[in-house]
Amino acid sequence: MGTDLVEVAEMRATMSRQPRFAAHAFTQDERAYCELFADPAERYAVRFAAKEAVLKALGVGLTGSVLTEIEVRREPAGPPSLHLTGRAAELARAGGIRSWLITLTHTRHLAHAFVAGTGD
Repeated sequence: MGTDLVEVAEMRATMSRQPRFAAHAFTQDERAYCELFADPAERYAVRFAAKEAVLKALGVGLTGSVLTEIEVRREPAGPPSLHLTGRAAELARAGGIRSWLITLTHTRHLAHAFVAGTGD
């Protein structure tokens, strides 16, 4: 299991100061989804929280995997889901994780993610 909380204002400031941050931390599909909204910082913040929560669940820090190897997917009428590739997927397999449960919530100020990896 892993959880993380991100301040939306900090995400907004980071993205303003570092224009390449979004491409470094989020997949093209994540960026496209977030940019659909008037304030994309809320969606970016909750996705970043999810990525950190996954890394905590895997028992590694931010250097344990490339952030774009952890993708938060969102179907139009469905719940969010996680898709891991590369080193993140390898770490999950090595830990016996075969699927993920994820819940996301955010306000104008805070974004929270909770994830749980499940085995066979």
